[in-house]
Amino acid sequence: AGPHRRVAMQSALFLAVQHGGRMERGSRRRSEAEEAEKGRMKRTIIKDWKTRLSYFLQNSSNSNKRKSKKAGKHRNYFRPSPEEAQLWSEAFDELLANKYGLAAFRAFLKSEFCEENIEFWLACEDFKKTKSPQKLTSKAKKIYNDFIEKEAPKEINIDFQTKNMIAQNIQEATHTCFSAAQKRVYSLMENNSYPRFLESEFYQELCKKTPITRAAQGT
Repeated sequence: AGPHRRVAMQSALFLAVQHGGRMERGSRRRSEAEEAEKGRMKRTIIKDWKTRLSYFLQNSSNSNKRKSKKAGKHRNYFRPSPEEAQLWSEAFDELLANKYGLAAFRAFLKSEFCEENIEFWLACEDFKKTKSPQKLTSKAKKIYNDFIEKEAPKEINIDFQTKNMIAQNIQEATHTCFSAAQKRVYSLMENNSYPRFLESEFYQELCKKTPITRAAQGT
Protein backbone atom coordinates (compact mmCIF):
# COMPACT_ATOMS: atom_id res chain seq x y z
CA ALA A 1 0.00 0.00 0.00
CA GLY A 2 2.97 2.32 0.66
CA PRO A 3 4.14 2.66 -2.98
CA HIS A 4 0.56 3.39 -4.13
CA ARG A 5 0.20 6.19 -1.55
CA ARG A 6 3.51 7.72 -2.69
CA VAL A 7 2.42 7.66 -6.32
CA ALA A 8 -0.91 9.26 -5.41
CA MET A 9 0.81 11.98 -3.37
CA GLN A 10 3.28 12.67 -6.19
CA SER A 11 0.43 12.94 -8.69
CA ALA A 12 -1.49 15.32 -6.41
CA LEU A 13 1.62 17.44 -5.91
CA PHE A 14 2.25 17.59 -9.66
CA LEU A 15 -1.34 18.67 -10.33
CA ALA A 16 -1.17 21.30 -7.57
CA VAL A 17 2.05 22.76 -8.96
CA GLN A 18 0.63 22.74 -12.48
CA HIS A 19 -2.60 24.35 -11.30
CA GLY A 20 -0.62 26.92 -9.31
CA GLY A 21 1.42 27.77 -12.39
CA ARG A 22 -1.73 28.32 -14.42
CA MET A 23 -3.17 30.51 -11.67
CA GLU A 24 0.03 32.55 -11.49
CA ARG A 25 0.08 33.06 -15.27
CA GLY A 26 -3.62 33.93 -15.25
CA SER A 27 -3.12 36.38 -12.42
CA ARG A 28 -0.20 37.97 -14.25
CA ARG A 29 -2.26 38.32 -17.42
CA ARG A 30 -5.13 39.88 -15.46
CA SER A 31 -2.72 42.27 -13.80
CA GLU A 32 -1.24 43.27 -17.17
CA ALA A 33 -4.74 43.74 -18.61
CA GLU A 34 -5.75 45.90 -15.63
CA GLU A 35 -2.63 48.06 -16.04
CA ALA A 36 -3.32 48.43 -19.77
CA GLU A 37 -6.91 49.46 -18.99
CA LYS A 38 -5.71 52.01 -16.42
CA GLY A 39 -3.31 53.38 -19.03
CA ARG A 40 -6.13 53.72 -21.57
CA MET A 41 -8.36 55.45 -19.03
CA LYS A 42 -5.57 57.88 -18.10
CA ARG A 43 -4.94 58.72 -21.77
CA THR A 44 -8.67 59.29 -22.27
CA ILE A 45 -8.82 61.60 -19.24
CA ILE A 46 -5.86 63.63 -20.48
CA LYS A 47 -7.29 63.80 -24.01
CA ASP A 48 -10.69 64.99 -22.73
CA TRP A 49 -8.94 67.50 -20.48
CA LYS A 50 -6.94 68.94 -23.40
CA THR A 51 -10.12 69.28 -25.48
CA ARG A 52 -11.89 71.20 -22.72
CA LEU A 53 -8.78 73.22 -21.92
CA SER A 54 -8.42 74.26 -25.56
CA TYR A 55 -12.04 75.47 -25.58
CA PHE A 56 -11.68 77.52 -22.39
CA LEU A 57 -8.40 79.05 -23.54
CA GLN A 58 -9.94 80.07 -26.85
CA ASN A 59 -12.86 81.69 -25.01
CA SER A 60 -11.01 82.97 -21.95
CA SER A 61 -11.29 86.68 -22.70
CA ASN A 62 -14.02 88.62 -24.46
CA SER A 63 -11.65 91.55 -24.83
CA ASN A 64 -9.36 89.46 -27.02
CA LYS A 65 -12.21 88.95 -29.48
CA ARG A 66 -12.42 92.70 -29.97
CA LYS A 67 -8.75 92.90 -30.91
CA SER A 68 -7.72 92.74 -34.56
CA LYS A 69 -6.91 89.41 -36.14
CA LYS A 70 -3.35 90.55 -36.57
CA ALA A 71 -2.99 91.31 -32.86
CA GLY A 72 -4.80 88.09 -31.99
CA LYS A 73 -2.13 86.01 -33.64
CA HIS A 74 0.29 87.09 -30.95
CA ARG A 75 -2.07 86.25 -28.05
CA ASN A 76 -1.07 82.65 -27.45
CA TYR A 77 -1.29 81.04 -24.02
CA PHE A 78 1.54 78.56 -23.85
CA ARG A 79 1.62 75.63 -21.50
CA PRO A 80 3.24 76.81 -18.25
CA SER A 81 6.50 75.36 -17.03
CA PRO A 82 6.21 72.76 -14.23
CA GLU A 83 7.59 75.39 -11.83
CA GLU A 84 4.86 77.87 -12.83
CA ALA A 85 2.16 75.22 -12.47
CA GLN A 86 3.44 74.24 -9.02
CA LEU A 87 2.90 77.83 -7.84
CA TRP A 88 -0.85 77.26 -8.21
CA SER A 89 -0.74 74.81 -5.30
CA GLU A 90 0.43 77.58 -2.94
CA ALA A 91 -2.85 79.51 -3.00
CA PHE A 92 -6.22 79.33 -4.73
CA ASP A 93 -5.82 82.97 -5.83
CA GLU A 94 -2.57 82.06 -7.61
CA LEU A 95 -4.52 79.60 -9.73
CA LEU A 96 -7.39 81.98 -10.52
CA ALA A 97 -5.02 84.84 -11.41
CA ASN A 98 -3.33 82.78 -14.14
CA LYS A 99 -5.25 82.57 -17.44
CA TYR A 100 -3.95 79.09 -18.26
CA GLY A 101 -4.53 77.95 -14.67
CA LEU A 102 -8.07 79.34 -14.69
CA ALA A 103 -8.81 77.56 -17.97
CA ALA A 104 -7.41 74.29 -16.58
CA PHE A 105 -9.51 74.67 -13.41
CA ARG A 106 -12.64 75.34 -15.48
CA ALA A 107 -11.92 72.24 -17.56
CA PHE A 108 -11.55 70.24 -14.34
CA LEU A 109 -14.82 71.57 -12.90
CA LYS A 110 -16.58 70.69 -16.15
CA SER A 111 -15.36 67.10 -15.73
CA GLU A 112 -16.94 67.13 -12.25
CA PHE A 113 -20.19 68.68 -13.58
CA CYS A 114 -19.92 71.74 -11.32
CA GLU A 115 -18.60 74.37 -13.74
CA GLU A 116 -21.47 76.67 -12.74
CA ASN A 117 -19.46 77.67 -9.65
CA ILE A 118 -16.50 79.14 -11.54
CA GLU A 119 -18.81 80.63 -14.18
CA PHE A 120 -20.80 82.41 -11.47
CA TRP A 121 -17.60 83.66 -9.82
CA LEU A 122 -16.33 85.01 -13.16
CA ALA A 123 -19.70 86.65 -13.87
CA CYS A 124 -19.49 88.38 -10.47
CA GLU A 125 -15.95 89.58 -11.19
CA ASP A 126 -17.14 91.08 -14.47
CA PHE A 127 -20.20 92.56 -12.74
CA LYS A 128 -18.08 94.39 -10.16
CA LYS A 129 -16.10 96.08 -12.94
CA THR A 130 -19.23 97.41 -14.67
CA LYS A 131 -19.48 101.21 -14.56
CA SER A 132 -22.73 101.98 -16.38
CA PRO A 133 -25.81 101.89 -14.04
CA GLN A 134 -27.95 100.61 -16.92
CA LYS A 135 -25.54 97.77 -17.66
CA LEU A 136 -25.25 97.04 -13.95
CA THR A 137 -29.00 96.43 -13.72
CA SER A 138 -29.19 94.31 -16.88
CA LYS A 139 -26.17 92.22 -15.84
CA ALA A 140 -27.59 91.75 -12.34
CA LYS A 141 -30.85 90.39 -13.77
CA LYS A 142 -29.00 88.07 -16.14
CA ILE A 143 -26.82 86.69 -13.33
CA TYR A 144 -29.94 86.17 -11.23
CA ASN A 145 -31.74 84.39 -14.08
CA ASP A 146 -28.73 82.23 -14.97
CA PHE A 147 -27.45 81.27 -11.51
CA ILE A 148 -29.71 82.27 -8.62
CA GLU A 149 -33.42 81.74 -9.19
CA LYS A 150 -35.01 78.36 -8.57
CA GLU A 151 -34.31 75.90 -11.41
CA ALA A 152 -31.98 78.38 -13.13
CA PRO A 153 -29.99 76.71 -15.95
CA LYS A 154 -26.76 77.03 -13.92
CA GLU A 155 -28.22 77.19 -10.42
CA ILE A 156 -25.58 77.46 -7.70
CA ASN A 157 -25.85 75.93 -4.24
CA ILE A 158 -26.58 78.80 -1.85
CA ASP A 159 -29.09 79.15 0.98
CA PHE A 160 -32.65 80.41 0.52
CA GLN A 161 -32.08 83.54 2.62
CA THR A 162 -29.18 84.68 0.42
CA LYS A 163 -31.26 84.07 -2.70
CA ASN A 164 -34.09 86.21 -1.32
CA MET A 165 -31.69 89.00 -0.40
CA ILE A 166 -30.29 89.00 -3.95
CA ALA A 167 -33.80 89.06 -5.44
CA GLN A 168 -34.54 92.23 -3.45
CA ASN A 169 -31.18 93.90 -4.11
CA ILE A 170 -31.18 93.56 -7.91
CA GLN A 171 -34.23 95.82 -8.11
CA GLU A 172 -31.79 98.67 -7.47
CA ALA A 173 -28.55 96.98 -8.43
CA THR A 174 -25.27 97.92 -6.77
CA HIS A 175 -21.79 96.39 -7.08
CA THR A 176 -22.33 94.43 -3.84
CA CYS A 177 -25.51 92.59 -4.95
CA PHE A 178 -23.78 89.24 -5.21
CA SER A 179 -20.99 89.67 -2.64
CA ALA A 180 -22.35 87.16 -0.10
CA ALA A 181 -23.11 84.56 -2.77
CA GLN A 182 -19.73 85.02 -4.43
CA LYS A 183 -17.92 84.52 -1.11
CA ARG A 184 -19.95 81.36 -0.49
CA VAL A 185 -19.10 79.92 -3.92
CA TYR A 186 -15.44 80.94 -3.61
CA SER A 187 -15.20 79.12 -0.26
CA LEU A 188 -16.93 76.08 -1.74
CA MET A 189 -14.41 75.89 -4.59
CA GLU A 190 -11.40 76.60 -2.38
CA ASN A 191 -12.30 73.91 0.18
CA ASN A 192 -13.63 71.22 -2.16
CA SER A 193 -12.83 71.51 -5.87
CA TYR A 194 -9.40 73.15 -5.52
CA PRO A 195 -7.83 70.34 -3.41
CA ARG A 196 -9.23 67.74 -5.83
CA PHE A 197 -7.84 69.70 -8.77
CA LEU A 198 -4.35 69.63 -7.21
CA GLU A 199 -4.59 65.82 -6.88
CA SER A 200 -6.03 65.29 -10.37
CA GLU A 201 -4.45 63.93 -13.53
CA PHE A 202 -5.15 67.38 -14.97
CA TYR A 203 -2.80 69.13 -12.60
CA GLN A 204 -0.23 66.33 -12.30
CA GLU A 205 0.20 66.37 -16.07
CA LEU A 206 1.08 70.07 -15.95
CA CYS A 207 3.58 69.57 -13.13
CA LYS A 208 5.53 66.83 -14.90
CA LYS A 209 9.17 67.74 -15.45
CA THR A 210 9.22 65.98 -18.84
CA PRO A 211 5.67 66.14 -20.24
CA ILE A 212 4.75 63.73 -23.02
CA THR A 213 3.38 66.52 -25.13
CA ARG A 214 3.81 70.27 -25.08
CA ALA A 215 0.55 71.80 -26.20
CA ALA A 216 0.42 75.47 -27.09
CA GLN A 217 -3.14 76.71 -27.28
CA GLY A 218 -4.05 80.08 -28.81
CA THR A 219 -6.96 82.39 -28.34
